[in-house]
Amino acid sequence: MIGDHDTRRRAPLESGAYPADPRIGAPRRRSALNRFLGGSPAAVFVKLLFLSVLVGAVMAMFGLTPGLLFWQLYDLTRSLIDLGLDTFHDFGRWILAGAAVVVPIWFIARLLTVSRER
Repeated sequence: MIGDHDTRRRAPLESGAYPADPRIGAPRRRSALNRFLGGSPAAVFVKLLFLSVLVGAVMAMFGLTPGLLFWQLYDLTRSLIDLGLDTFHDFGRWILAGAAVVVPIWFIARLLTVSRER
């Protein structure tokens, strides 16, 4: 194509029209801080600032505070633990009640099986 000067396109290998650029195709090295943060510190700071303002505004609209959220989470956790422990308490009673019937029957069946094998 005449007048096609798009520098992003590579020249065919056999033409040799462009010199070999060692940077093309090589991944860019990022610092450990950039890898940890997921971008440059300034960009991450701006993103976090924007999200903080947005979340703070939504929380203010609903009348929530961080302390209130903490206590609600604490109360939810306590009620789930209490419910779970009550369930295990009932489950333990079911195991003991069932074992009081099943274990003697199993034991008698084993005694009868062993006596028949002799």
